Amino acid sequence: MSVVQTRVWRPPWPVDLLGTLRPHRRGHHDPAFRAEPDGTVWRASFTPDGPGTLRVRLAAGAVEAAAWGPGAGWLLAGVPDLLGAADSPEGFEARHDVVREQMRKRPGLRIGRTNRVFEALVPAVMEQKVLAEEAWRGWGYLLRRFGEPAPGAPEGMRVPPPPAVWIRIPSWEWHRSGLEAVRARTIIGAARVAARLEEDPAERRLRSLPGIGVWTAAEVRQRAAGDPDAVSVGDYHLPGLVGWALAGRKVDDAGMLELLEPYAGHRHRVTRLLLASGRRPPRRGPRLPVRDYRSF
Repeated sequence: MSVVQTRVWRPPWPVDLLGTLRPHRRGHHDPAFRAEPDGTVWRASFTPDGPGTLRVRLAAGAVEAAAWGPGAGWLLAGVPDLLGAADSPEGFEARHDVVREQMRKRPGLRIGRTNRVFEALVPAVMEQKVLAEEAWRGWGYLLRRFGEPAPGAPEGMRVPPPPAVWIRIPSWEWHRSGLEAVRARTIIGAARVAARLEEDPAERRLRSLPGIGVWTAAEVRQRAAGDPDAVSVGDYHLPGLVGWALAGRKVDDAGMLELLEPYAGHRHRVTRLLLASGRRPPRRGPRLPVRDYRSF
């Protein structure tokens, strides 16, 4: 096991550790993310200094962090950002009872940021216009196939590969992962300009890339930049959830944006709170089937 580095951080608010970090988990079997029954969270990342693994847990109101690998120091320095220290919920005003209720129940839910743009972009592209289970299957396959073992982590965890590795993945491996050529080309194209994306993750730059639209750009900015206002327009489930929670009816994207307009500057924060509420519109009709491109 590699040498461990540690730090203790005492945030001035009650941290909701898993609630804040959950958006970075791509399914329950994500090789780069693990949550333990005692609340400990592990996360592997390819940092500017190389591969690293971060472990965070709460103890008496403090965040105890440990990290391994060449990227350990970078990951430890980023713990406050990851848990929402750069977020500014002060001044946010709840205008609906369900939002007010969730703010009361989850005072520690913040919008954190990883400061790793390409690492957020890859799984977001995989999730374009497919069921999450399909995307997570591909993410897991490619990390186990091309990601190196996460230093210091429990067995089975993998570090997401750096951009240069994604560029070299053969076409047949993309096929085996379940991704069709369009999404594979989008990821490879983004990998070629990954350094520029890390320097400037603005929406306009993200959307200038072939295959990156408003939904993907928002998903990346939510996680990498901690953008509290980035709305996932074009999401299959989100408009219905927002409409049901705030107005008691299903709406489309335009209706969702209208309902969220009073929360300008915090619209993603509101959708996170609504997702945490568990309120969902009633299901009607059969679920969409999980497709498998490997058999095509």
